[in-house]
Amino acid sequence: MSRQGGEIWQDMQPGELVHSVVPSPNCNERKLPVTMLVLHYTEMQPVETALAKLTDPEAGVSAHYLISEAGEVTQLVSEEKRAWHAGASYWRGIKDVNSASIGIELDHPGHAGGYREFSDAQFEALVPLVARIRQQYDIPRANVVGHSDVAPLRKIDPGELFPWDRLAEYDLCLPRPRKIEHIDPFHNEGAFILALERFGYDITEGRKAIEAFERRWRPERIEGKPDAQLGAILWHLLLERDQGRAR
Repeated sequence: MSRQGGEIWQDMQPGELVHSVVPSPNCNERKLPVTMLVLHYTEMQPVETALAKLTDPEAGVSAHYLISEAGEVTQLVSEEKRAWHAGASYWRGIKDVNSASIGIELDHPGHAGGYREFSDAQFEALVPLVARIRQQYDIPRANVVGHSDVAPLRKIDPGELFPWDRLAEYDLCLPRPRKIEHIDPFHNEGAFILALERFGYDITEGRKAIEAFERRWRPERIEGKPDAQLGAILWHLLLERDQGRAR
């Protein structure tokens, strides 16, 4: 269980990137070094509702940061601690994603509350925070992911409207492959799903894994089945990784 008292929050102070600190008791000790950053949406509004839940000991959920639609950054959990944001999840061999990651919640109504574009103010607050975290922990771009990437069976956030392309322009996540040959390198759906596993996804439910990949890499069309374009995107990403250019 997490320690109580002021010592757990000693590194949590408002500063250049953090506007306020509201400590959440929902955390404990890490078992792994930080190698990932996971982005979520709250699917709750107003932001005060999300803040109340993320700091409620009975709710049992938290994140390291919450960014409002107005761009206000609140720290909830010390980065030294394991926040409870990812739940049952998996990425590239890591089963305890909470222990290996920093979690950032984005104030947003989500798919259940009228899904819409993320605000510019929120994105502008997110960029320097992600940049600092990536630099401090040497997190590979491939490990800056969405909740749906690490928990495809349960989650679809931050969803198809999250501006991954804009984040990639700052070199903070992998860019979407653009110049690809539209050939299908995989002979069937099973081969595609095995390639998804090789890239890092949990393929317990193949269709859900495909949808998560589409939501991240081809958000304009989410069908849950591979085609030549999707196969070419995945093939390109694997080649980039294997050749050491996708860190």
